[in-house]
Amino acid sequence: MNFELWGMSGSIHTERDEMMDVAQERLWHWTGLVDDACNRFRSDSEISRLNARPGETVEVGEVLALALDAAARSADETEGLCDPTVLASLLALGYDRDYDQLAAAGDRGMGDTTPAPGVASIAFDRERRTVTLAAGCRLDLGASAKALAVDLVADDVGVLGGVAVEIGGDVAVRGRGAQGPWVIGVSDRLITTGREPRIALVDGAVATSSTSERTWIAGARRINHIIDPRTGHWADGPYATATVSASTCVSANAFATAALLWGEQAGYHIAQAGWSARLVRHDGSIDLVGGWPEEAAA
Repeated sequence: MNFELWGMSGSIHTERDEMMDVAQERLWHWTGLVDDACNRFRSDSEISRLNARPGETVEVGEVLALALDAAARSADETEGLCDPTVLASLLALGYDRDYDQLAAAGDRGMGDTTPAPGVASIAFDRERRTVTLAAGCRLDLGASAKALAVDLVADDVGVLGGVAVEIGGDVAVRGRGAQGPWVIGVSDRLITTGREPRIALVDGAVATSSTSERTWIAGARRINHIIDPRTGHWADGPYATATVSASTCVSANAFATAALLWGEQAGYHIAQAGWSARLVRHDGSIDLVGGWPEEAAA
């Protein structure tokens, strides 16, 4: 089944046809809950209410707690480069509305960007499910929350058999498809065409981050949504796109994001973590890292 969600294409496939009803129910269940908890563009979302109460101790729901866990793991795995506290810089660069509206708004100028306060500015008591944000800390969980939703759907459906879940370039598979390993298209874009190179995958995940997608104009400059928490500046390294294969979609997404900020050291960090990657430079040349699967034409 193909669908569109959050301005991106997605798909879900099951090993057996009789699994599809459960797969669709789990898909809309988890994506709905993640949207309610983590969509910063909704004033009624839990993350928006939390961001509006810095310095206060706020009780949060289980789904937002899961998303905070995922964001903390992502930051820890990437030495802080996949950082959920970069929202101030995103807002200064104009990313204050859904991307479709942002792209149509034109150049609205650019504010001052600053280094992110980092996960140390989030006091999260997991047992009590309470969060206190330090002054100046506001959260954007969008990327890791999307990957988390993919993992949650795949985990739920995977107990019944093989499943492949994809949203906007984030893919998680459990088990095998009807014909063997899942065949996954590797795209540099959030909207897939079916003509992308393909890899085979069993029980794992693939995620892609790109500086050529979700861009806009601010201060007469083209900005992308990958923010370096060390500076508050947008990514401008040697790679335009990073696709990482890991055990979970949350980890794959974290390393794909960080790869665009690590620059020439990206391959080293990804290999040291035990993952593999396909890194595309701005001139179109490709660096393969680790045991990246052999690609086949579509």
